Amino acid sequence: MKTEMMPEPAHVLLVEDDASTAAYIQRFFEHSHIRITAVADGTQGQALAMAQPWDCIVLDRRLPGLDGLTILTTMRADNIQTPVLFLTTMDGIHDRVSGLRSGGDDYLVKPFALTELSARIESLLRRTKEPGNDVRLVFADVEVDLLTREVRRAGEKLYIQPQEMKLLEYFMKNPLVVLSREMLLQAVWGLDFPVRTNLVETHVSRLRERLGRDAPPLIHTIKGRGYMLRHP
Repeated sequence: MKTEMMPEPAHVLLVEDDASTAAYIQRFFEHSHIRITAVADGTQGQALAMAQPWDCIVLDRRLPGLDGLTILTTMRADNIQTPVLFLTTMDGIHDRVSGLRSGGDDYLVKPFALTELSARIESLLRRTKEPGNDVRLVFADVEVDLLTREVRRAGEKLYIQPQEMKLLEYFMKNPLVVLSREMLLQAVWGLDFPVRTNLVETHVSRLRERLGRDAPPLIHTIKGRGYMLRHP
């Protein structure tokens, strides 16, 4: 009789000084394929982050001992490329930009939904565990070839302009995640300061048309928060 091997759980380090938040997160993931190890101060967090391999690290910005940005900067200087998700109350544009530019892979502001935290962690884990798929992105019936820059939906080739392609690529790399207007401006257009523009709204509208107005919608507006790529 053939025995199927269960996949190894993903090991995630949570550096969070609020005990109730840490317990809340650990309870949510208790019966999942993600195993959470939680520590409450930055000094211990940095020591663990650099002492052993992790599949992902969830890091608060404000911590006793060492702050999250210092931990991340030290990790990247030591060439530790573990995916890092900031989970913090620091919600300013400058805070987000500094976190991402210092080597952070994602940024989630408190208060947060556990389902969104889970989706973001899983997105980071997919990027890490499937490096061979980096040249081909698939979500629902949409396929993007990053080498040929070819996009197909339900097998039909679509014409996508370069800026729309960058926008679609960012959505495809961050499915089931709410992407704010500011995040899109920074990631797609390189604008990391407040600016009055309808670039995002215009290009999202055009991209929706390219993907087919008569097809099931994939890019959804999350009122007051941004946009999300998810199944209809």
